[in-house]
Amino acid sequence: MKIDKILNDRKYIECIYELINDKILSLENFSHHKKTTRLRHSLKVSYLNYRICTFLKLDARSAARAGLLHDLFFYETKTYNKKLYGKNHFRQHPKTALQNAVSMFEINQTEQDIILHHMWPATISLPQSPEGIVTMLVDKYCTLTDIFDMFKKNSRL
Repeated sequence: MKIDKILNDRKYIECIYELINDKILSLENFSHHKKTTRLRHSLKVSYLNYRICTFLKLDARSAARAGLLHDLFFYETKTYNKKLYGKNHFRQHPKTALQNAVSMFEINQTEQDIILHHMWPATISLPQSPEGIVTMLVDKYCTLTDIFDMFKKNSRL
């Protein structure tokens, strides 16, 4: 998926526009799945959420917004501090992302559910919304494409 395709979709941009600030853009400074950045990964999840939820006639706006915010933490995973954040990054980072999102933006219950439960089964409880199920699956798909892109010369995003 090309970044220009994402950025040229006016209806999608309208969904996430109010979330774009310096803190969100700073996610470009954090590596994610080795070959991409946390911002690029989050944009992919967000945009695919938007497209799938639009097709399924679900709440595409909430899915797009939560997709952008689902990995909203400001540290490198390889330097994760267990004493500061908790024992397991994979279980803890959704809570951290939700705390950060709530402190920075007004987000609705669906968006909160999506962010908090996107790492199922690591987070134990399933998302409560269909948009959350979509995000959980899209995030796993994007993670796999991020990992497989490590073996290609040119990244997809």
